Amino acid sequence: MKDALTMSNINLYAVLRNLEDLCALDKEMAALIKGKSIGLQFVVKGGPRALISFEDGKCTFTRGTGKNNIKLYFKSPEHFNDMILGKANPIPLKGFTKINFLKNQFSQLTDKLTYYLKPTEVLLKKSNYLKMNTIFTIYTAIFALAEIGNNDKIGKLNAGRIPNGTIQLSVKNGPTVNITVKDGILEAKKGLVNSPRASMTFNSIETANAMLNGRIDPYSCISSGRLEMKGYIPMIDNFNKLLVQVSNYLN
Repeated sequence: MKDALTMSNINLYAVLRNLEDLCALDKEMAALIKGKSIGLQFVVKGGPRALISFEDGKCTFTRGTGKNNIKLYFKSPEHFNDMILGKANPIPLKGFTKINFLKNQFSQLTDKLTYYLKPTEVLLKKSNYLKMNTIFTIYTAIFALAEIGNNDKIGKLNAGRIPNGTIQLSVKNGPTVNITVKDGILEAKKGLVNSPRASMTFNSIETANAMLNGRIDPYSCISSGRLEMKGYIPMIDNFNKLLVQVSNYLN
């Protein structure tokens, strides 16, 4: 069963967080927000808060609150989750004169993100799409994993069993993300770290994409040498249990 608070955190901190990278990686989306100066604040009562800033072709995602000229309020985590599903509308508290940005540019951004996150066999045959889908899928999965480990009842148990340290997940010629564990609390970040306590490395974008989209299983990747694990392996065991929960939340 999906916990509403955990799901709302995933929707904001793992899914919508990708808009930052979408505008950095997709030239069409960067052009869409060129010349814009928008601070879009999301406030969920009893749930997550984040600021998405658009400034002349660049997008920045920040947890918490900050300078904004549009503020959207949600009465509960359930209300926010329903908005993501297209079943509810936010309550605008600020920025009534900028509603057109939400209806036009912001809507186009989220539609393009959905396009990259929902692959088809035909789309995955295109090398650029394959790469973009892999990047956004990995980012979504790892940031969602942190929210599950910090909020979901079973997720907290699994997170509490992971020894302190950093687990790094890399794709050759692709993205790198990491999860730092400290006393059962998880923090996800993009990029390399100097000395991860454990690491998993895919040998290619194609291998990572096939595993993330369920076309091959992790064990065959490991046995064939396409997925290399190093370091303190017990960290990865409970990390993988959280990955199973990620699939349950996102599917």
